[in-house]
Amino acid sequence: MDASRETHGSGPLAGLRIVEFAGIGPAPFASMVLSDFGAEVTVIERPGGETRLGGGSALNRGKRIVEADLKSPAGLARVRELLASADALIEGFRPGVMERLGLGPDTLCAAHPRLVYARLTGWGQTGPLARTAGHDINYVALTGLMPAAARAGAGPALPATLLGDIGGGALTMLFGLMAALWESQRSGRGQVIDAAVVDGVSYMGTLVQALRVGGHWEDDPVRNFFLHRSHFYDCFECADGRWLSLGAIEAPFYEELMARLGFSPVPAQDDPAQWPTLRAAVEARIHSQPLAHWVTVFDGSDACVAPVLTAAEAPHHPHQQARRNFFMQDGGTWPQPAPKLSRTPASPGRSSMTHSGAIGVTPESIPDKAD
Repeated sequence: MDASRETHGSGPLAGLRIVEFAGIGPAPFASMVLSDFGAEVTVIERPGGETRLGGGSALNRGKRIVEADLKSPAGLARVRELLASADALIEGFRPGVMERLGLGPDTLCAAHPRLVYARLTGWGQTGPLARTAGHDINYVALTGLMPAAARAGAGPALPATLLGDIGGGALTMLFGLMAALWESQRSGRGQVIDAAVVDGVSYMGTLVQALRVGGHWEDDPVRNFFLHRSHFYDCFECADGRWLSLGAIEAPFYEELMARLGFSPVPAQDDPAQWPTLRAAVEARIHSQPLAHWVTVFDGSDACVAPVLTAAEAPHHPHQQARRNFFMQDGGTWPQPAPKLSRTPASPGRSSMTHSGAIGVTPESIPDKAD
């Protein structure tokens, strides 16, 4: 940020300029947090932008909305004009979309060397799953942490500590720390950061509240697919006792899911009255084959399906290996720091033991590599 730039508003991030490309889920929430702390956020929205599953206007509080047709020369020129004075860009498209628009990092960072280019996706920019569809339940399934929250007789769930201690506590505290450090460069004054897990988790719940306000969240579990009643968003047991996560929310992904499961014609998705019957049918179909069979069936698909891995298996999955997401140290396997920075990447601290680098061997026994 230019220290001489005129700032408007207040907050530790006042003067920071962010350009966000409208999307769903975590990216609009992230930029909302920046806006809440004082950053000037401009959202590039398609003409007549729709209310989105990702929270819609509720997550656009404090932001400036600019409609631009990214497929037109005039729209692209307007976006490039906004980016000329931006400190950072946030986008959550699938890999390759921004490049096809002529707005990829190579192009923009060459024109604006100080631009920070943030890309937020489920699978990352590289790796065999990078261009496939998925949702929260699938991403967590592949980490090996989901079984830690399993209950006897029930399917895997989101694991302990991630939501509260880590998400609501540590990560919100870290953001507050960096925001205060940023502000102190202008004011020359420090300040106290009061980070509480209960505050952080509540703040993270803004997306759920946005869905409720927008009419996309039902408190009645019978009508809410997030609450383990539907046949297309949950974990289902396979013939070998392993589990498969399904997260096919959008219609095209749902159609592919049901077609690959062998349902023809594809049954309607949006009638909760039919969910119990369809759930029983999907449960029976998935339980008829082992996990490895379903991994092969859905390999490379956009059905939003992922195997639920154990902590021991996760480091050996091809996608995790392609992204070099784990390393060996002190006789154990550890996750690499995230996110990945292109110029000044993080490096895990060295111990008295030798840091032997990234894992590169895939055991034949892992059922998550489709041959």
